[in-house]
Amino acid sequence: MASILPISAPSSLPIRSHPPHPNFNARRMVVVRAEGGSGGEPINPAIRKAEDKVVDSVVIDQLSKPLTPYCRCWRSATFPLCDGSHVKHNKATGDNVGPLLLKK
Repeated sequence: MASILPISAPSSLPIRSHPPHPNFNARRMVVVRAEGGSGGEPINPAIRKAEDKVVDSVVIDQLSKPLTPYCRCWRSATFPLCDGSHVKHNKATGDNVGPLLLKK
């Protein structure tokens, strides 16, 4: 966890102290690992491998549902949409990846 160090300023400059963001919790840290698995396999094992770089764009206005989950674990059979495959992946690897939720 990063430490916050005091900053010295000339006496002519005021130092403002801002309260932390309401969702900020200094004791809680979430670590997301971008790893394949314990064997060092790639994150994307098989999806669109013929492309140099897989990039998807979504126009929010064109979403058909109010909430659409997009895959971030590369395990979904319905990629780029999430099918819940991350649950099995997380249990097998100890990872904590989940979907990207797009709201209309």
